[in-house]
Amino acid sequence: MLKRLGLALLGATSLGLIDVVVEPEESPAGSYLLGKDAWSISSVAYADQPVVEESSSLAVVYPPENHETTAEQIFLIGSAPPEGTVIINGQEIERSPAGHFAPSFPLDVGENRFTLTYGDQTLEMQVQRLSLTPPVPEGSDFVSESLYPPIDIARQPGELICFEAIAPFGSEAFVSLGNQRIALMPQDNSVVLPPNSAVLTLQNQPIDINSDTSSSSTATYQGCGSFATPGNLGTPVYELATNEQSITQSAAGTVEILSPTQIQVAEVTGSYGAARTGPSTSYSRLTPLPTGTQAAVTGRDDIWYRLDYGAWIRNTDVTVRPGTVPPRSLIRSVRSQPQPTQTEIFFPLQVPVPVSVEQGSDTFTLILHNTTAQTDTIFIDDDPLIRRVDWTQPRPDEIRYTFHLKTDQQWGYDLRYEGTTLVLTLRHAPVVRLTADQPLQGISVLLDPGHGGEELGARGPTGYPEKSVNLVVSRLLRDELIARGATVYMTRNEDMAVSLGDRIDLINQLAPTIALSIHYNALPDNGDAVNTAGIGAFWYDAQAHDLAVFLHDYLVETRDRPSYGVFWNNLALTRPSIAPSVLLELGFMINPNEFEWIVDPEEQEALAIALADGITAWLESSRD
Repeated sequence: MLKRLGLALLGATSLGLIDVVVEPEESPAGSYLLGKDAWSISSVAYADQPVVEESSSLAVVYPPENHETTAEQIFLIGSAPPEGTVIINGQEIERSPAGHFAPSFPLDVGENRFTLTYGDQTLEMQVQRLSLTPPVPEGSDFVSESLYPPIDIARQPGELICFEAIAPFGSEAFVSLGNQRIALMPQDNSVVLPPNSAVLTLQNQPIDINSDTSSSSTATYQGCGSFATPGNLGTPVYELATNEQSITQSAAGTVEILSPTQIQVAEVTGSYGAARTGPSTSYSRLTPLPTGTQAAVTGRDDIWYRLDYGAWIRNTDVTVRPGTVPPRSLIRSVRSQPQPTQTEIFFPLQVPVPVSVEQGSDTFTLILHNTTAQTDTIFIDDDPLIRRVDWTQPRPDEIRYTFHLKTDQQWGYDLRYEGTTLVLTLRHAPVVRLTADQPLQGISVLLDPGHGGEELGARGPTGYPEKSVNLVVSRLLRDELIARGATVYMTRNEDMAVSLGDRIDLINQLAPTIALSIHYNALPDNGDAVNTAGIGAFWYDAQAHDLAVFLHDYLVETRDRPSYGVFWNNLALTRPSIAPSVLLELGFMINPNEFEWIVDPEEQEALAIALADGITAWLESSRD
């Protein structure tokens, strides 16, 4: 659904309207809970109502009705008038001075019921804890959805393909494909990895599922084989022998062996190619591929293509066409071209090859894949940013260019193809025109008030949404920064939906000195909402690390707040590379006591001043 978005630009020349696509919001913790499906909430305040009306009745905002989770415990977040007692399952609970609560309760596998009472008011709710163990087959049979592959896949001739199925323990299992019959052996799968969100509660240890007795009746069977002949081999047929019975069942997906003489070439046709370590969005991101990048396809999992340098990419990001040879390039000379605010380095290539980036504190390394050097001359003059460049060819198809920089703080980079020439842009340090009353002259800051519109973000015990306090504090910070001479951009200046893609596009388009995404926090289900509080900071590119640490430490010290910590995190609003981009979590909406601090107008103003002071101090410490 397309909408028109007015870009809020303050302290500088205003820009026009741009088209945006409304998509879901993302934050490191707020997305885990407290969505729009509330159990029961008191009146909700918005950005122009910073003080929340207290409810006169018992209210629960989390978990939602009929909530399902794999966590071992759950917190119940809500509020009631401070006078009186709230009892949950016969136990009186502690509350904040304003009457808010968020106690945690253990969960048994299966249905868990909770009864909340306050005076003559009663609320009934249930939470379903799901087992982490594999599904149990019906009778002497396979678990249908466990048969690999569940989707159509393609692999190289001779490449090892491992098959898998869940079946009753003690069975004999085989898989037949092509002209091979492969024995499948039971594996020890007693440990599962927790989700990435587990690190947010410091509970990211592997989980032993042996304690669940249902796991003893099933086993995961695996076996591997390779196939030399190109062509579509069809669907693997699984065979299970148990209790003198033999059954067969086919997987849902087919297996194709790619022809080495019928090469497919993928070209990035989107605004960039989101490269990943595996064939789904659950795998880690790699350096995005600039538009025009070309690489040979070496495998396929349904809508995902594996590229010849090892990354996977979604079919919507590329166009695939037949090729005669894999895309390969030579490179000879390299030259730089300093400009007033940045340095551009040009890499003439025969074909746009895949790239990767590695950043150190004072180094920037560009990796060209599928490329061979014939380089004798590189022109890097007395550059304001680059001290020197070194290059190596550690493998026949990979070149590494390492730029040694004159400063420990990097200010952003960009990669693009102009035809077949790769252009790397390295931004210079900003020129700060210091004056006594306006120390941020020449500085631009992009502020992103998280969430908006139907995306509420986290919610406090009264139902007050994170999106509103994000906007309140962002507006206060905006005013403080403008008063100090900064140019301030905002991704939204009212309660409206702005997609992640458009927030990122604004950062890339405007190239601010720094970009800050303002959020307030929540926790996964197994967190401790009562005892977790404080300031958190999230960064992705190395150039943003120092800013994240500095602002976190500055707010903790000057506002006397608890420290939640500094995290590397693959978030949409930390990924823009054109500027140091940091996402701040300024407190926990779900903590009953911290919530009262979060919605206090005087504390909001003091926090905005401290943030502006911290930004000013960091910029002063980071300039040459």
